[in-house]
Amino acid sequence: MTAAPARPRRSALYMPGSNTRALEKARTLAADSLILDLEDAVAPDVKAEARAQVVAAVKEGGYGAREVIIRVNGLATEWGEADIEAAVAAGPDAILVPKIETAAEVDRASSLLDKAGAGAGMQLWAMMETPLAMLQAQEIAARAPQTRMTTWVMGTNDIAKELRCAHTPERQPMMTSLGLCLLAARAYGLTILDGVYNDIKDEEGFAAICTQGRDLGFDGKTLIHPSQLAPCNRIFSPEPAEVNFARQVIDAFKAPENAGKGVLKVEGRMVELLHAEIAERTVTIADAIAKLEAAG
Repeated sequence: MTAAPARPRRSALYMPGSNTRALEKARTLAADSLILDLEDAVAPDVKAEARAQVVAAVKEGGYGAREVIIRVNGLATEWGEADIEAAVAAGPDAILVPKIETAAEVDRASSLLDKAGAGAGMQLWAMMETPLAMLQAQEIAARAPQTRMTTWVMGTNDIAKELRCAHTPERQPMMTSLGLCLLAARAYGLTILDGVYNDIKDEEGFAAICTQGRDLGFDGKTLIHPSQLAPCNRIFSPEPAEVNFARQVIDAFKAPENAGKGVLKVEGRMVELLHAEIAERTVTIADAIAKLEAAG
């Protein structure tokens, strides 16, 4: 599948598919991405009702520039394949499949999207949330160029459960899992989003975990409450000074007098060609954020 154009995914907010008020409110929230959930947030006895509500909401539209993703139930459940068929017909930007553990499951999920008639631009997102997925991260990521898969979402609550580890503020017990997935995602050009933060009232702790996720290399973070949107968007956005310096680096390497040079001094700092590549990405993301926020 051809890579999608670069776009911000600083914040990806889960919205329960069984809650019609939440689906309506999502149209007004400052989220880069909305994950309309048919899995964890929906009780078994209302799965079918939630599916119908999410499909109707996506077909109705009105989400503006927000990226819309439907999280279906797992492929091994009684609802998974029917969810995918209905979700594809609704026409979201992506389908998020939980509990992906093998490369074969990526192929199967992508094939189910094809079978359901998904358009060329519809993406497959995958939840990475089990020990087997961590151990096979490279094999799973390697399917990206041949399938619709573009994005991974870390299921940190499930990782903590499966590892029987503590979900500590610093997340040391799950750093191996996060690191393996980050390495595999970067090796195969995938976007990767950090997991959720459960304590809605702990603003300081949330800001710290967003900063940690950004510094580790995540592209953004999944969220469980609208109050988390503003700090998350701020932390995962390049600082104005960073953007300004990036533009100077790009301009310096493009200057005719610097043609063919591999090292330059910009604002008293030594920069190499690799810094020019980083600068290009920083500016691309900053411009995309500005465009997205202007669109509303």
